[in-house]
Amino acid sequence: MKLIQRIGYYLGGFSIGLIILAFFLNGKKTSCSYGPEARVLKNMQSKKISYNQDVYLQLASYNIDTTGIANILKNGDIDFSKSFPRQKPCGAYYIDSSYDNIDVSIIVENCDSVATITNFKPSR
Repeated sequence: MKLIQRIGYYLGGFSIGLIILAFFLNGKKTSCSYGPEARVLKNMQSKKISYNQDVYLQLASYNIDTTGIANILKNGDIDFSKSFPRQKPCGAYYIDSSYDNIDVSIIVENCDSVATITNFKPSR
């Protein structure tokens, strides 16, 4: 069998496999969150979000609602050098993001069943 035939068979089988995968995974909410930052953010998004009273007032003054916080948690970047992930009983994570042309930094305590936003720092 010639090399060009082998490449043809390989590409044919590979394309059929891709089509089958696209058919089975179509419409499903699949994600590949293998990095530590993506795993922590996904874990926080799956929990109930609560707020400290001071944070709640700051969010109201900047017109940021729960959708904005969800957007910050989805698109944010965790700064592990400023975070305390192994703190007991809940790890604290420092998240930088931007929302509505405002650079935002939040600190989230990630417990077993709830993620609490303990600090909110906007900068224009």
